[in-house]
Amino acid sequence: MSVTLAFARPPQRPADPETPLVRLRGFTRRFGETVILDDLNLDIAHGEIVALLGHSGSGKTTLLRTLANLDSVEGQDVTIPGARAVVFQDARLLPWKRVWKNVVLGLGGRDVRARAEAALAEVGLTHRLSAWPLTLSGGEAQRTALARALVREPELLLLDEPFAALDALTRLRMHALVLRLWRVHRPAVLLVTHDVDEAMALADRVLVLAKGRIIAEERIEAERGKRTATIRDLRARLLGYLGVDAHAASYADLVAGAHEPQTVAAE
Repeated sequence: MSVTLAFARPPQRPADPETPLVRLRGFTRRFGETVILDDLNLDIAHGEIVALLGHSGSGKTTLLRTLANLDSVEGQDVTIPGARAVVFQDARLLPWKRVWKNVVLGLGGRDVRARAEAALAEVGLTHRLSAWPLTLSGGEAQRTALARALVREPELLLLDEPFAALDALTRLRMHALVLRLWRVHRPAVLLVTHDVDEAMALADRVLVLAKGRIIAEERIEAERGKRTATIRDLRARLLGYLGVDAHAASYADLVAGAHEPQTVAAE
């Protein structure tokens, strides 16, 4: 089997739309006797947003670590671009460095401050350029983490539940910001999330991972901002894949009609 890691972009050459940016074939990840990812196939196209849903322990973070090249892929058929960036649920800012220095952490060159300023301007944080990370709100910290990712001009942007710890209104603003930045920069995006509505709002395609395998794929043909007509049936299908009998009810109706929790046997 082969491993392909493209550590530099071909200069001035447009991407071939027929060739996936990310490609995994028969990918398996084991820890001891435990199989985390099992003979998994995955393609992500240039500029595509893919959302990955699944229960805790289904292998979502393991897959993201593979695409981030944080874990070895030796001996397996994996193609990922060299220009990658990750935004985690925790912003992971260094508290002893100013915000702008966190954004360009690890980067060199005389123009690093200007690059930090430009990235922070894109996420609406020009006024927090020289702030200390501990003075930032949760939303500001995640916007800083997003600026740190985008300043690296990634071909592949990996989002590991980056909005899970934010309040509902801040989460909505972050969704709008991510889409606005995606339209400007056009990276491919893998969004790991537990939030079905988040997946439907942001993604071109939604995958459901269970027991190390992709068990379902839903492609959303409706353009963003015009998905209301299809959203109820899609939500019901996605929740069904996750083991929730939702039919086509809204969240409010689903919760109101839910039975009392029952003890069930562990899978």
